Amino acid sequence: MAMGVVSRGRCRVLDRRPAEHMNRTDLQLLADARVADVNVLLNAQRWAAAYYLLGYAVECALKACAASQFRQDEVPERTVVNDFYTHRLDTLLGISGLKTAFESRANGEPSFQINWNTVRDWNEASRYDHSTSEAKARDMLIAVADQTNGVLSWLKTQW
Repeated sequence: MAMGVVSRGRCRVLDRRPAEHMNRTDLQLLADARVADVNVLLNAQRWAAAYYLLGYAVECALKACAASQFRQDEVPERTVVNDFYTHRLDTLLGISGLKTAFESRANGEPSFQINWNTVRDWNEASRYDHSTSEAKARDMLIAVADQTNGVLSWLKTQW
């Protein structure tokens, strides 16, 4: 069987391994797509899935910002590369190149700081938590997507 092709029964499926070939634009599109998915999930009362995808959207946005720090023909520090593959939002913020601007915004806008406090509690293990409440999911939506002080809304002005 050719490399990159996975056999599933009688079907042969191209295995593109997209995570290995992601670029900044892909991450930006993913962040937007996941927020669009959240609206469908909220309408279907799928609170846990909505909560998880909102955090994932912020993760993708932070990675898009971090990707802009990489320079062509330059090998980044190993710690930066390793940190890029984490799901920890605070670590991703640290390598995004936005820490100073972020702190300035958070210090000057209490609502933004409150929203970050909500978002930073997310972690990838939330995908296994089926008990997320509607209130928690909707609070996360506001913290992420509020047009004035949402974390993702701000990140989109920086990427």
